[in-house]
Amino acid sequence: MPRASVLSDLPAASLNHLRQPDLEALRVPFSSHPPRILILYGSLRIVSYSRLLAEEVGRLLTHFGAEVKFFNPEGLPLPDAAPTSHPKVQELRELSAWSEGQVWVSPERHGAMSGIMKAQIDWIPLSVGSVRPTQGRTLAVMQVSGGSQSFNAVNQMRILGRWMRMITIPNQSSVAKAYQEFDADGRMKPSSYYDRVVDVTEELVKFTLLTRDVSSYLTDRYSERKEEAGKLEQRVNLRSL
Repeated sequence: MPRASVLSDLPAASLNHLRQPDLEALRVPFSSHPPRILILYGSLRIVSYSRLLAEEVGRLLTHFGAEVKFFNPEGLPLPDAAPTSHPKVQELRELSAWSEGQVWVSPERHGAMSGIMKAQIDWIPLSVGSVRPTQGRTLAVMQVSGGSQSFNAVNQMRILGRWMRMITIPNQSSVAKAYQEFDADGRMKPSSYYDRVVDVTEELVKFTLLTRDVSSYLTDRYSERKEEAGKLEQRVNLRSL
């Protein structure tokens, strides 16, 4: 068996920036305001099943006590085709900053998420100055398909959620043959698909309540603490010249 002294020897680490997990930092009082959830959907069709699913999710989230806002992607320019001062870009970024959790609902097109869905995510940068518009926020991913059940879009959105430093919940929803799952009023019919949507929505609210007050601690990283300390030291040295 390796000796304990060998296991605790960390020559590659900067010990000044290593921190033990702090249980007290995870036990802060819960905020009392409703969870703030932003819903994005990935279609502009007049009869859009991703939008209908998003609206159904919004009703469920409201029932579970959340404050819900939607972003309508109509009029959002392609990434890099307009300045970030464009009103729709500003609206999207402000909603993302407002949110404590998000739901991404995309149709599957050509075996992937829609371009409209991807464009929305691409307009939300990893960082704006010192602000990270998505870091630490919870995320639920859902998709609708015209044919048999698939998980291509939700799998891609999970990758993007990780890249955007979001806390993507374990559960997800994929609604196959979506045209059969909604009635003439645009409401989702009772089914196992609907039950899964309820499961995902309920789980998102729970994860958001659990993590929103400690998200900055959960996303505090050794490598970034070390990097910031190096930048500070460099600035101090420059001022002393």
